[in-house]
Amino acid sequence: SETTVKAGEGILSVDDVYGGTQRYFRRIVAPGAGIEVEFCDFNDVDAMRKILDGKSGDGGESRGGGGAGINGDGKRRSKFKLLWLETPTNPTLKVSDIRACADLANSYGAILCVDNTFCSPHFQNPLSLGAHIVVHSVTKYIGGHSDVVMGAACTNDDSLRDALRFVQNGVGAVPSPFDCFLAHRGLKTLHLRMEASARNAMAIALFLKGHGAVMDVAYPGLRSHPGHDLAERQQMGFGSVISFHVRGGREASRTVLENLRVFALAESLGAVESLAECPSLMTHASVPEEKRKELGISDGLIRLSVGIESCRDLVEDLEGALNAVLGRVQAD
Repeated sequence: SETTVKAGEGILSVDDVYGGTQRYFRRIVAPGAGIEVEFCDFNDVDAMRKILDGKSGDGGESRGGGGAGINGDGKRRSKFKLLWLETPTNPTLKVSDIRACADLANSYGAILCVDNTFCSPHFQNPLSLGAHIVVHSVTKYIGGHSDVVMGAACTNDDSLRDALRFVQNGVGAVPSPFDCFLAHRGLKTLHLRMEASARNAMAIALFLKGHGAVMDVAYPGLRSHPGHDLAERQQMGFGSVISFHVRGGREASRTVLENLRVFALAESLGAVESLAECPSLMTHASVPEEKRKELGISDGLIRLSVGIESCRDLVEDLEGALNAVLGRVQAD
């Protein structure tokens, strides 16, 4: 963040962001680097403008107003120099308009960084929609085999590229040759894996919508998803992450996870194998409970990362696990 944001300045992040990112912003960047961090819904442009103008915020990490004004070039000035977006978000899969967010960032002379991990370059290209920086957890879809730990930052701006490379060199954030080999291997099959897992995900999302133990299935490929039309416009595919609420809360979701046999219980995503997790207890446990409730991350929420196994095997696995709680739900 020091290449784009300095002490006394600010970061505006989408509220429904990966738990590790929340933790980093709230507990490391804000108190340790003297950088103000605010969170809001990036589908609410008015709320974003208020924060950028220093008029509003969630209050969680704020240390003063936004310091808005007008620069000599006519652009509005704000202390918030970086806008951080995930789309779709993790884990509730909200979809935000990248081009609109980029236009807003440009109007304030700020940088828009998009975490594109969920879609990968195969399904979404934020730089072509106006984003200034795109980041990926290479560990996920690009690597694709749960055997590499790596991240990547991409930009089409020469000055940002030079700044990022300088910091990378200075702090030694350089992956090993073998990790690079594994990531390069993953890139060779990225398009095949993304298409196969997305086909499975669509079939599974439709199955989940019809099961009596399930409610509120979140998958951008479903026409019922509030961000479906936007996802169709700015994405080339809907990805393979699905979130859904199990009727019965924590005990029901635990029963489902304990009865899965093909899906592995794990926090990661984006690999050839299918994974399942409970975000409130795992990936987003570090997010304050009140904030989780506000975002809809209940103890009954399950996140699936759908792999490339037989779709029939995956559906049958979910059906058996969900049927284990169906009787209890119907009795209630």
